[in-house]
Order: sequence, then structure tokens, then C-alpha cells
Amino acid sequence: MDPQLKKGLLDACVLAAIAREDAYGYRVTQEAVAMLGVSESALYPVLRRLEKQGCFETYSREYGGRLRKYYRITPFGLERLRESRMQLKEVSRVIDYIMQEKGKGEEQA
Repeated sequence: MDPQLKKGLLDACVLAAIAREDAYGYRVTQEAVAMLGVSESALYPVLRRLEKQGCFETYSREYGGRLRKYYRITPFGLERLRESRMQLKEVSRVIDYIMQEKGKGEEQA
């Protein structure tokens, strides 16, 4: 996948992961790495930026003797996710058009 396209999808992937359930940073990064094939180091700045924008609240919980920082989506974060989903539906329509059977002189994929 094109790196710019991946970058554009990062916010939506992170918002969607945390909307499903509260999560600590490492788990969110692993899901996004598996989905988009980006590096973990690319995701922590996204988490920090979205938190700073008010998309998440954070809290700490002990796990194995260490504190983990958990992210919980806020109403503002849910609204951002809703907007992202609406935009992606529009993109999906364009992709569906592009992926239709090929025209004259082209082989079918």
C-alpha cells in the first residue's frame, strides 16, 4: 500500500481500535502494525496527537507490577471516527468504480 495512503488511515485505525475497547498503547500499535504494516514508532506520535486533540482520555492500571497507560475514546473521538467512516465510505464508492470489470482491450483482473 502507498505510504501516503497508510498515513491517512492511521488516525482512523487507531480511533477504531480504541473505540472497540479501552486499550494500552502497545496493543493498539500491534493491531495497526498488523493491519497497515507500519512501524510501531510511527504510531506513538499518532496516539499522543489524538490524545492532545481530545480524542482520548487516559488512565493507568497496574499489570505485572508495572503501570500501563490505557486510552479511552471520548465523545469527540467518536465523532472523529464517525467522520472518518463517512469519508471512507465515499472512497469505497470510488474504489468500487475503479475495480469494476475492465473496459475494451483490457484483461479482467
